[in-house]
Amino acid sequence: MKFTAFTRTSFALAMFGFSVSSFATANLENGKEIDQHKCYSCHSKKTAFGNGDAIYTRSDSKVNSLAKLKSMVERCNTELRLDLFPEDEADVTAYLNKQFYKFKP
Repeated sequence: MKFTAFTRTSFALAMFGFSVSSFATANLENGKEIDQHKCYSCHSKKTAFGNGDAIYTRSDSKVNSLAKLKSMVERCNTELRLDLFPEDEADVTAYLNKQFYKFKP
């Protein structure tokens, strides 16, 4: 099957539109609850101050874009076996972005 430039562009735009719309419909309360119950205690152990939120605001953060934030949430979910659904990952990503990072979608 041969893809034209129009088909590839349309597909790329559709994928971008999907990610923006799913971000816009995220449940921030669910994201906050998941962060507090599944993320905060682990992050508290990783910081010297026992503050789980400090990992989001540190000066040497590896997260410098919305794509990297989404990737880190996905990585934590997979590696730590948090059993989050994709919708939950989107909720956590949206909550963390609104609360700490403030990247534009």
